[in-house]
Amino acid sequence: MCIYKYGVRSFSQYLSDAADPKTRNYRAERLKFYGGSTPTANQLKNRSKKVSRTVIRNRANRQGRTKIGDGKDIDHKDGNALNNAAANLRVMDRSRNRGRNNNK
Repeated sequence: MCIYKYGVRSFSQYLSDAADPKTRNYRAERLKFYGGSTPTANQLKNRSKKVSRTVIRNRANRQGRTKIGDGKDIDHKDGNALNNAAANLRVMDRSRNRGRNNNK
């Protein structure tokens, strides 16, 4: 059972609502995570990490190390998404990279 602000619901009801794109507000989620015109310090940190990941992925695509839709991720060996030194980066299978414990 999941307890919500407006009552108690079963886990299957929770999953059915979460999977329904009609009821999910992606724009609100993005604004909450990355902030709007006046972001908090945590939201600025999330933005800088996203920009860093995007820049390094685009660079790897241009160099031919990755392709769009190839199922690969750029792995930061030390777990710091802001450290884009060449020695810290490697191309890795998406499932393996996301299964790693990067919280060092």
